[in-house]
Amino acid sequence: MKYTVFYILPFLLCCPSVFSQDEIVEYTVIDSLYREDQVYVGVTFNLISNRPDGISQNGLSGSMQLGFIRDMPFNKQRNKAIGVGLGVSLNTFNQDLFIGEEEDGSTTIFSTIPEDVNADKNRFTFYSLDMPIQYRWRTSTPTKYAFWRIHTGIEFSYIFRFKSTFIGENNQVNQTDVPELNKLQYGLTFAFGYGAFNFQAYYGLNTLFSGDATINGEDVSLQVIRLGLQFYFL
Repeated sequence: MKYTVFYILPFLLCCPSVFSQDEIVEYTVIDSLYREDQVYVGVTFNLISNRPDGISQNGLSGSMQLGFIRDMPFNKQRNKAIGVGLGVSLNTFNQDLFIGEEEDGSTTIFSTIPEDVNADKNRFTFYSLDMPIQYRWRTSTPTKYAFWRIHTGIEFSYIFRFKSTFIGENNQVNQTDVPELNKLQYGLTFAFGYGAFNFQAYYGLNTLFSGDATINGEDVSLQVIRLGLQFYFL
């Protein structure tokens, strides 16, 4: 009889663990219809292409983006999706383009800054509402949260606030009303990476200013390029 106890005791000790494992499995639910809805934060260096003669960038130009993307998978594995988002961004460009206006306020002045003028600051900044539309591919699964991804698509932006600032010797010019500004911007986007850290690129397809903005008969134009990092959070 006493030996029988030694056989029964290990069995009783193991039973609770067996029951608890079965209970965990029973209540574990795998979401086979998962989405990769994500909050995104981006930081980039800003470049401008299609510049007229005499205009160059100087100092650091950058951008910050914040938004949310709705993920809509369209295949059984749910590793391919269309993403549509909404966000805001702040863009700053340090360069040699002076933007002012005539004394009567009727005409915008675009010009280069003469070499004999000491400019402590010359830049323009704009805030925009952004709507990215993406084709999204990833190696995710319902239980895998760190994965490779490639996102590519187009982004539409509406500039709701623009400000050009020039600060020189005993002179400061702030310009916020620029009729030649193309408030609706759109460009190609590309992002790839693993987990939360991703490289991102944006190439503007239209110009920042209309054909009415000229310097010595040459279109000011300017197209935006952004290169940097983007962070995704579920």
